[in-house]
Amino acid sequence: MNDAWPELDWPSWRETAQHLHLMTQVVGKVRLAHSPWLNHGWQVALYPTARGLGTGPIPAPGVTIQIDFDLIGDMLSLASDCGETRTLALRTGTMAGFHGAIMEALAELGVPTRINVTPNELPGAYPFTEDFAERPYDGDAVRRFHRALLSVSRVFARYRTGFLGKSSPVHFFWGSFDLAETRFSGRAAPRHPGGFPGLPDAVTCEAYSHEEASAGFWPGSDAYPKPAFYAYSYPAPEGYGAARVSPEAAAFSVEMGEWLLDYDAVRTAADPDAALLAFLQSTYDAAADLGGWDRAALECPIGHPRVPRVV
Repeated sequence: MNDAWPELDWPSWRETAQHLHLMTQVVGKVRLAHSPWLNHGWQVALYPTARGLGTGPIPAPGVTIQIDFDLIGDMLSLASDCGETRTLALRTGTMAGFHGAIMEALAELGVPTRINVTPNELPGAYPFTEDFAERPYDGDAVRRFHRALLSVSRVFARYRTGFLGKSSPVHFFWGSFDLAETRFSGRAAPRHPGGFPGLPDAVTCEAYSHEEASAGFWPGSDAYPKPAFYAYSYPAPEGYGAARVSPEAAAFSVEMGEWLLDYDAVRTAADPDAALLAFLQSTYDAAADLGGWDRAALECPIGHPRVPRVV
């Protein structure tokens, strides 16, 4: 298969993935601690980079910092606009040790920071400061995951250009450990009932304040032990789960309330980019048509390099 779409076998790198998930939570919580709230919690996310995942600039008091996971080089870098840098190795270790090392590096950069040390969206997880379990770190597995993230992000970014309405960046949420992109109809949604484990209801209600069609990618979990793409609409219009969605391998999960497409179905397709784009477009079509979105006002042709949109 094309190296751009590497094999991702969840059972073989499960413990490393869980370790990386927790590490991204610590870094994400640093961004959360210093960033003013942005609609739908967009201020907390990380962004795929050529070498890993990054926070972008964080406006800490008196200084701007940035934290980057270099997943190619197995390093975490912290930098400030004063020219100071600190680096930490990404390796086998404990979350208590990782949390302590980041807090020490931030203090040295002039940004003493306190975060909520309880992991989000992971019921039963130990606080970072009390997690002394030795966790593995398989750098090769992480690099395969990064390569997949870049390919997924490329297709998501192309898909995003076909929408004129409000849409999210292509961003990585460290709570749920997934890459996502969301489109909005422009209308307010019914208040969400909340109830997501490990996520405050106030955050959930704010995130789902407006009608949306969202799609994303996650690498797997114990509940769904394989990488997959997902798509959902909130609120889900009548008939959404029975809509015609491409490619044929896509299926609607009544239990999860989402359309699912296994990563392997895309990875092994003759044209993986086209297969994923078809899934994104067809699930959006179902949400927009059945939900009565003003598609003529919200959409435009897919963008091309150096070609301005015709108006």
